[in-house]
Amino acid sequence: MSGLHHRIEGHCAIITIDNPPANTWTAESLAQLTELLHQLSQNKDVYSLIITGAGEKFFSAGAELRLFADGNKTKAASMALAFGEAFETLSSFRGVTIAAINGYAMGGGLEVALACDLRIAETQAQMALPEASVGLLPCAGGTQNLTALVGEGWAKRMILCGERLDSTAALSIGLVEQVAETGDALNEALKLAQLVERQSPSSVHACKQLIQAGRSVPRNKALPRERELFIELFDGVNQQEGVNAFLEKRAPQWRSS
Repeated sequence: MSGLHHRIEGHCAIITIDNPPANTWTAESLAQLTELLHQLSQNKDVYSLIITGAGEKFFSAGAELRLFADGNKTKAASMALAFGEAFETLSSFRGVTIAAINGYAMGGGLEVALACDLRIAETQAQMALPEASVGLLPCAGGTQNLTALVGEGWAKRMILCGERLDSTAALSIGLVEQVAETGDALNEALKLAQLVERQSPSSVHACKQLIQAGRSVPRNKALPRERELFIELFDGVNQQEGVNAFLEKRAPQWRSS
């Protein structure tokens, strides 16, 4: 795929954004990401997914600004739709998604990381949503996902004031969950993916739905759904396997969900 590469290691899919020099997104690569996510979602042996950037400087610098220089509204609408479809598909991916932020994550580059479940940033990484400084706004989930992660105050500092954060500051406000040494974000993400493999894929899928429902579903609706999904786990094989493996003091042998 032009601009995207992927490989599967065990139960983990690794997607690399590779569009030099800044790993920018194009309409083509966004469409390819959407298609790839649908394909990987059908692969029941994939429990987790990691997104990282090629090279040593950029995770992703987002969209190429030249696309919007002519003020073409139709083109802008098409790109906004492509961004939304790709990153919302990523957010709803049934497995655990991890962003290995190995450099600058700007605009749509940060928004793809925000669409993931977890984020690991290398020490040299810089993160920002600078769209308002060029007369635009984050339209790929940035205003919503960032606010859900770090709260309204810091979201306003980053979006309305254009404040750029280094990895230390990002960790302190909950924008990322871990900081890794330069060159180690992917390895650290793979360690998390290995932890995911110890969990029942059926349980992980159900729990992810419930956690993310907290952003939009009232608590009095989410709590009954929690009990419903708990009971639904008894329709699959992993529930009995997990409990019996624990009682028998052995590792569980999970079945794809």
